[in-house]
Amino acid sequence: MTARSPVGRGAALVRNTWRGLTSMRTALMLLFLLALAAIPGALLPQRSLNESKVAEYIAKRPTLGPWMDRLELFDVFGSFWFTAVYVLLFISLVGCILPRCLDHYRALRTPPAPAPRNLARLPHHWSGAVDADPRQTLDHARARLRGWRITERTGDDGQLSLSAEKGYLREVGNLVFHLALVGLLVALAVGKLFGYEGNVMVIANGPGICSTSPAAFDSFRAGNVQNGTGLTPVCVRVKDFAADYLDSGQAKMFTAHIDYQAGADLAGNAWRPDTLQVNHPLRVSGDRIYLQGHGYAPTFTVTFPDGRTRTETVEFRPDDATTFLSSGVLRIDPPGGMYSTDAERRKHQIAIEGLFAPTAFLHGSLLSSSYPAMTDPAVAVDVYVGDTGLDSGKPQNLFALDPALVETGRLAKQARVNLRPGQSTTLKDGVKVTFDGAEQFVNLQFSHDPAQGWVLASALTMMGGLLGSLLIRRRRIWIRVVGDQERRSVVELGGLARTDHAGWGDEFDRLRTRLIAGITAEESTDAH
Repeated sequence: MTARSPVGRGAALVRNTWRGLTSMRTALMLLFLLALAAIPGALLPQRSLNESKVAEYIAKRPTLGPWMDRLELFDVFGSFWFTAVYVLLFISLVGCILPRCLDHYRALRTPPAPAPRNLARLPHHWSGAVDADPRQTLDHARARLRGWRITERTGDDGQLSLSAEKGYLREVGNLVFHLALVGLLVALAVGKLFGYEGNVMVIANGPGICSTSPAAFDSFRAGNVQNGTGLTPVCVRVKDFAADYLDSGQAKMFTAHIDYQAGADLAGNAWRPDTLQVNHPLRVSGDRIYLQGHGYAPTFTVTFPDGRTRTETVEFRPDDATTFLSSGVLRIDPPGGMYSTDAERRKHQIAIEGLFAPTAFLHGSLLSSSYPAMTDPAVAVDVYVGDTGLDSGKPQNLFALDPALVETGRLAKQARVNLRPGQSTTLKDGVKVTFDGAEQFVNLQFSHDPAQGWVLASALTMMGGLLGSLLIRRRRIWIRVVGDQERRSVVELGGLARTDHAGWGDEFDRLRTRLIAGITAEESTDAH
């Protein structure tokens, strides 16, 4: 045997690798592997959604966490290994489907196969004599096979036969399903490349938000080719928010009444009313605005010794989904001119950290909440004075103080009190902190996906193709007619299903009856 050259061996390796990659078995394995690879993205916090949770997760696992981060388990859907599986699945599907499309095209142009020599060996068979000549009998049957692909043949011995086949759309449905799956993968990839998502908390009765820049959002995730510019300008303000609860505290429905501006409304400063509910987003200018959550934003007024005040409303994070006991922090800078230097001013910044209960329930002095609706609000707060880190330029947690500021003495606790609306506490330097009440806020998600229409169209096409491949049956029937000496015809029918399915026997019997209807027939004893 002649040894192959290195080029020949390399070509054989490439050819065999391509054949293995483009087999349906490999495509199914890659599809299963893709679903398996998506599990960490559902179970672990993802950096694109909540970077603070990722940092907290890693901090609690100082040994395992960094290794998980190196493996990109916190950036699953943008990781190299998830992308590799995704691309391989796409190549495998395309390489598998295109040859099948060509094969099916050739099958559509190929006449039905001629009748087997022995029709009696087929799963479904019937033979009998009819009072008509062979030509008339065959024409009669042919007229009743509308919708079938038919080929008529005449044998060397003069026997007339007819081959008919139906159900080609079964394979078409199968191919449409897989082509639509490829289209779905492409649409999802395009959406991830050119889309973006921004999340923001908007206080009811507040100024609202305009989605003109990533800086307007609390968190923002841009596609791989999206740099955050050219966002769709949409302005939203929340008029009010209502939540319906059962007596147990379980939520029934969330409803936010909003006003929004988009397109020409921005130039004319016209506001349009709308209502947001869970799974009922606002669709405007190609964007979707979802109501994702809600919470409470306590309002505090700080009165400084010179009589000037600072009033701020800040969102607190719900820590208990049942009672909406929430935690958060408020940082307030003294008014300008109170202190001669910036260093002195930073020493007198105010930080208010604590809990908010919409329906207060006290265990002694320990505050908790007994119901998620705001029926009896109260706060339990620690008031600090010192450097809150507002001027450091470093990003800070929205809902908690940096423990290092307290540990190093840059922040000193001045008071710990429980307050109801209208109550206040006065610090030793004369600063008074008053709890004014609370507003509700909603968490809105602005989602832009230019391929969402293609995703929907691909999914519907997949469903149609799948139904076609499951419901349409591929079957063949052959008719052979031979004349006898008494000017009658001996008719022999045979039927074969290309795919196993129930009901073909009954359909064959109905088809046989229709084909010889109107012709007197004498049935033989070998029908089965």
